Amino acid sequence: MKRLLKINLPFFVFFLIISSSIFFYTDYKKFLETPLNIKTSLTFTIEPGSTFKDLNKKLKSYHILNNSYYFEFYSRYSGYAKKIKSGEYQLTPELTPVEIINIFISGSNVVQHSITLVEGWSIADMLAGISSNKILIKNLKDFSQKSLLDELKITNQNAEGLFFPDTYYFTRGTSDIELLKRAYYRQQEILRNEWQQREKELPYKTDYDALIMASIIEKETALASERAMIAGVFVRRLKNNMKLQTDPTVIYAMGEKYSGNIRKKDLKIDSLYNTYKYHGLPPTPIALAGQEAIHAALHPKEGDALYFVSKNDGSHYFSKTLDEHNNAVRKYQLKK
Repeated sequence: MKRLLKINLPFFVFFLIISSSIFFYTDYKKFLETPLNIKTSLTFTIEPGSTFKDLNKKLKSYHILNNSYYFEFYSRYSGYAKKIKSGEYQLTPELTPVEIINIFISGSNVVQHSITLVEGWSIADMLAGISSNKILIKNLKDFSQKSLLDELKITNQNAEGLFFPDTYYFTRGTSDIELLKRAYYRQQEILRNEWQQREKELPYKTDYDALIMASIIEKETALASERAMIAGVFVRRLKNNMKLQTDPTVIYAMGEKYSGNIRKKDLKIDSLYNTYKYHGLPPTPIALAGQEAIHAALHPKEGDALYFVSKNDGSHYFSKTLDEHNNAVRKYQLKK
């Protein structure tokens, strides 16, 4: 009897090893193919500098893993543990361990945040919007124009109007400077392309002049149907050596003194932005101009109107003569 046990012991050990291996492999394979314990979509953040051990511990604390040992074995054996990328991820139900690791190493399913730079915003409005965003990393020193120009290495003396108004998507970890660079280069690209396709014989020396005009158009109307018409009025006034006499430039010149109304004395402000006092374009844009306004500035509508006045319903009345314009002012503004 003793001899029988001696002879069969190695086989028994071998049998145990094979059985355990089969069980481990089957259980391990089942783990990799079974959805994790994610009941509803959730945002999961891997902080910069996190180790795989930190990740495994955090997943366990979220009760996502039911076997952290298998998860670690798979990640380290495959070499994926060293390729995990920090970020803010959107995890959804039905994800398996293999799928979640693929997400973490590819950077997919990253949560996208957004911020909108609005057409017609001044540089002060834009910087305030950037400053108040709670997701962007703040690297600008003091959110001043000088800080902005220095950080982005912009050679212009004034940053007004140099950024493209649009909705920008970004991931957590993006800085204010990175986002503003995108807006700056986007504006440069759009302006360059539009300038290359401009109409002939326009009263602009450079594409920057066109951007200044576009910013005025942006502030004058929100109606797409009127942009080219207003551009036509201003282009004809420039060609006829007439002052632009546009209220938005006066409002810009007034700055914080503007309280909602322009008085007669405001039209006499001694500022190069006061187009009631000085001929030509103001020295810089007065707001962020969208592509439609830029296009209108470079493709003004032909006609003979030299004046326009608000009808107080979002639209304008266009006039050929000063008498017609004065009558329109009395009708729509003075209510006489």
